[in-house]
Amino acid sequence: MSLGLFQGFGVELEWMIVDAETLAPRPLAEALLREGDQIEDEREHGAAAWSNELAAHVIEVKTNGPAPRLEGVAALFEAQARAMNARLAPHGARLLGGALHPFFDPATATLWPHGQRAIYEAYDRIFGCRGHGWTNLQSQHLNLPFADDAELARLHAALRLMVPLVPGLAAASPFVDGRRSAHLDTRLEVYRHNQARVPKIAGRVVPEPVASRAAYEATILAPMYAAIAPLDPAGLLQEEWLNSRGVIARFDRMALELRVLDAQETPRADLAIAAAIVAVVRDLVEGRLGAPYPEAGSTERLAATLERAIRDGERAMIDDAALLRSFGLRRERATLGQLWRHLVDRCPPSGEHEAALGALLEAGPLARRMVAWVEARGAEAGGRAPIRAALRELAAEMAACLEEGRLLEAP
Repeated sequence: MSLGLFQGFGVELEWMIVDAETLAPRPLAEALLREGDQIEDEREHGAAAWSNELAAHVIEVKTNGPAPRLEGVAALFEAQARAMNARLAPHGARLLGGALHPFFDPATATLWPHGQRAIYEAYDRIFGCRGHGWTNLQSQHLNLPFADDAELARLHAALRLMVPLVPGLAAASPFVDGRRSAHLDTRLEVYRHNQARVPKIAGRVVPEPVASRAAYEATILAPMYAAIAPLDPAGLLQEEWLNSRGVIARFDRMALELRVLDAQETPRADLAIAAAIVAVVRDLVEGRLGAPYPEAGSTERLAATLERAIRDGERAMIDDAALLRSFGLRRERATLGQLWRHLVDRCPPSGEHEAALGALLEAGPLARRMVAWVEARGAEAGGRAPIRAALRELAAEMAACLEEGRLLEAP
């Protein structure tokens, strides 16, 4: 029996495995997924499950089935991080949070050689998976269930409006290749382009409006399957998970999956952001926020807002008055930060997430704090500190944040 709206929550987080000293990625996921002589793509670990997809230096932790509430999930994942670090310590390795490793060369990545490797090999043959958009991007996926077409339509309409707003809270990838990126959410910027050979797979990242499963299959899935078919003669990729939009339907588990959240430095921040999004989505679905957003031309307008948010995070300017009205903000223009403050006031999540969410609103998303942290190290050294040395110190501090369950503090 499928769950209805807001009756369960599936949360997935990705972390990178790095050398404890150099902070360089190490392909040690199998050390966490080995039981005796067996290496599995996924193994249960109490109320959580551990798994790997594609890159051998990335580990994913997820709720072991839908959680009835988001409260307690951060503590669960913090415990998983400590358990993983304990298993990695004899190998001289540890976990690193955040969305994109700041000085990793993805050309050196090792792809996962076990389990569904035929699928990964097909992706690599078609798209070339040793790039930042494949082996150097860690995210949070939030799964929300629906029971039927009516719930699918309402939930999908709400989530597609949320996609452009997410970087205002979750941007966490301002450095790449050992330098400052032009985008606060570099993970999403490379994600937008990593399958450009087949544009139907990701579309504009903001999904097209749909009102039923049949419409979804006709509008999104069928054109995508047709587009990939000449490159995938064995049909390995003709599955709904091929869809790389910012919200995708998983009809195999009757849920919509929000995929545009950068992984944070600690699950405490990840779950605070997820709780804020759920609170807003619930009010949108139940019609308690503002005027309905007009669908005509909306995908292009929302995608343009998303692209500004990817670049500027919470300082991105929203000049789509209809979008602001849909969230109950009657202004012609507002920054993403101003909109999020309005939304958290209107739709406050539970008390467990209040402190972390308040810190995010006050100090800015993780990307903003990462930039301030590195700039402060340069100022301390009279402007002469090599940025790679500062980024290595930043990575060490973020690894400590994950182990200790605390937010990165801006200087």
